[in-house]
Amino acid sequence: MARDSARRSLGGNPTLSAARFEGITGDGVMTIAGTAWRAFVLVALVMASAGYTWWSVATGVAQNPMTLLWVGLIGGLVLAMVTIFRPQLAPWTSPLYAVVEGLALGAISVVMDRVYPGLPTQAVLITFGVFLAMLALYTFRIITVTARFRSIMISAIVGVLVFYVLTMVLSFFGVPMTLVRGNGMVSVGISLLISGIASFSLLLDFHAIEEGSRLKAPRFMSWYGAFGLVVGLVWVYIEILNLLRKLRD
Repeated sequence: MARDSARRSLGGNPTLSAARFEGITGDGVMTIAGTAWRAFVLVALVMASAGYTWWSVATGVAQNPMTLLWVGLIGGLVLAMVTIFRPQLAPWTSPLYAVVEGLALGAISVVMDRVYPGLPTQAVLITFGVFLAMLALYTFRIITVTARFRSIMISAIVGVLVFYVLTMVLSFFGVPMTLVRGNGMVSVGISLLISGIASFSLLLDFHAIEEGSRLKAPRFMSWYGAFGLVVGLVWVYIEILNLLRKLRD
């Protein structure tokens, strides 16, 4: 009974939900240390891929960064869906996701750096600073991931997703989105709010990884936990980059 209750308590990250740990069997045991090491490997792959993309665009090896951007976005989405629905494949799909996602981030960053020199570097530093701050808040239980906290965060994340979809649909119909995409105070406030939601969603990732380890999930779920954490970090970086762009304008 306690084990089932703990499973239901797992966090609200779409990639790290309670259902991911239920009914899954396999060799070995998921550990926090093992997940942390795998997350380090995935982050290194993202940065290496992004660095190569930046270099290839800057040196003219890749003529069109938008091609790499779309390859990264579409490839990352496909690999993410495969990993979410088949977590057993995470040891293979999560490294591929990291490499492909790096293509998209590298393309976005090099284009952004041409217009706003130094901005991507600032966004990377702030992203890691946010990660360390959230890790400290969770480790020292300054913020406790309770059922109410998860409910609020899930509602906020769903709200952001709906907001993204509505913005995209309205733009397709030619509705001007300067209030959202511009650099006014309302637009900056929206980006600041979404950046905060993305940052605090990392707490859900930490909680889910800790609970997965406590429930002795199979070893391959360490890769899955690392994958979910990288998804969260990518979201934080994109939102911070967008926020800094608006502030720079």
